[in-house]
Amino acid sequence: MTETNRRIVLRRRPVGMPVPDDFAFEEVPVPEPAEGEVVLKHLYLSLDPYQRGRLSEAKSYAAPVPIGGVVECRAVGRVLASRDGRFAPGDVALGGFGWQTHSVMPGRQLLKLDPAEAPVSTALGVLGMPGLTAHVGMSDIGQPKKGETVVVSAASGAVGAVAGQLARLAGCRVVGIAGGAEKCRFVIETLGFDAAIDHRAEDLAAALDRTCPDGIDVYWENVGGAVQAAVFPRLNDFARMVMCGMIAQYNDADPPPGPNLGPVVRKRLRIQGFIVSDQWHRLAEWRALAAPMLRDGRLRHREDVVEGLEATPAAFIGLLQGRNFGKLLVRLPE
Repeated sequence: MTETNRRIVLRRRPVGMPVPDDFAFEEVPVPEPAEGEVVLKHLYLSLDPYQRGRLSEAKSYAAPVPIGGVVECRAVGRVLASRDGRFAPGDVALGGFGWQTHSVMPGRQLLKLDPAEAPVSTALGVLGMPGLTAHVGMSDIGQPKKGETVVVSAASGAVGAVAGQLARLAGCRVVGIAGGAEKCRFVIETLGFDAAIDHRAEDLAAALDRTCPDGIDVYWENVGGAVQAAVFPRLNDFARMVMCGMIAQYNDADPPPGPNLGPVVRKRLRIQGFIVSDQWHRLAEWRALAAPMLRDGRLRHREDVVEGLEATPAAFIGLLQGRNFGKLLVRLPE
């Protein structure tokens, strides 16, 4: 093809918090698609905390990005060329790959999107992996019941916002933990949580005692660190702790010790981690449930969009520092 692919590759493995020099920009030709493949011109790139783990050599559930490899992410793109009968030029699809302007993907790995159903960017957020993560974690592990108290960390983020709203729809009292007064207002006024705690300005222990006087029945863990340490002693008997992420610790060479797990037995707690890619076959289930709620206003979301491939490394570093507000996306020009 005559198209040129601009991409960002991993130049070296970050030590602690990533810095811009850990990444490098390249330009390469876009290859012709093989039989069954589709060429996508990316419209949106998704930036998510899990991508920090892909930059490390530490053993995980997926292979790390190799040195010189394109940094991983999901993308939505417009079809430029197709050798798969299910896709035609001009179609929009979820399933593009990487911090780059183009990707060539097997058509079987793509999901065709209908722009009339919802803005296509939502396929990377509330109607995509983050929304599915909230759905799987709450329905399978959290199992919120009417009248229970649910606490959600990183409550204004792409996953936490949906997780908390699902708990509210189940009839729970929901308390969100977020960083800053503006995010806390959003959690209460837009998402409909019952209370919000600003972990940057309040004593966490005292704020949890004030907002959760009957203890905590479900804790959605996105953060770890000091937030987890404050929540853990306040879990009720038979509470469920949904281990989704630990962003406060992603850049630590030596993770801090966790809470004393002795009470897990006495309180009969359930502490379960999960990986949403194990449940990717349930994306259609989630989209069918969530799209009507998004249209009628029962489900709210917020996007934080930065412009251009050049902005990607700085935006990703900002995500790890908590500077984003909502689902973080990079928009690329058509």
